[in-house]
Amino acid sequence: MNPSEVELATRLLAGDQAALSPLLETIQRKVFQYTWLMCGQREDAEEVAQDTLLKVSQNWHQLADPNRIKPWMFSIARNCCLTMRRKSVFAPVAEIPYDTLPLPSSDPDPEAQLLQHELSAEVQAALRLVPDTYRAVLLLRDREELSTAETAEILGLSTDATKQRLHRGRALLRRELTGSNS
Repeated sequence: MNPSEVELATRLLAGDQAALSPLLETIQRKVFQYTWLMCGQREDAEEVAQDTLLKVSQNWHQLADPNRIKPWMFSIARNCCLTMRRKSVFAPVAEIPYDTLPLPSSDPDPEAQLLQHELSAEVQAALRLVPDTYRAVLLLRDREELSTAETAEILGLSTDATKQRLHRGRALLRRELTGSNS
């Protein structure tokens, strides 16, 4: 069993420098997925993910609580994305999530995997139609499973505003998925 992000962060903060490399390997995929969802361009996302991992490795001592590794990491990623967006030639008008990673399926049945992939594609397409202010909350709360407080902190919102955006975002996503206009 691989150590969790929190375990690795705890070891690192306790002085175990050998925990840094496994920590970066553990968070690398999540960071890249988030930066791609935020940046919308693979080239920018790769650069931002690399910048994020570099900042995490250089500033790990600023992490006060190892239990807050995910919000701390996503805050760094968000700031790197915003910086990249300001200077990028690829900067999109709105955030564009990518849909090349289907939802994981534990069922080895090819038909079930196909259905899972089609469902994932439909959700990703519907998510693209949700305004980015709501999409960012949906991604952090529902996909990354961060708490409302952590999401609010990352996005610079109050918890009430975060809850409101989450509720509206879910309603908009549901509306897109069902095709209803009510």
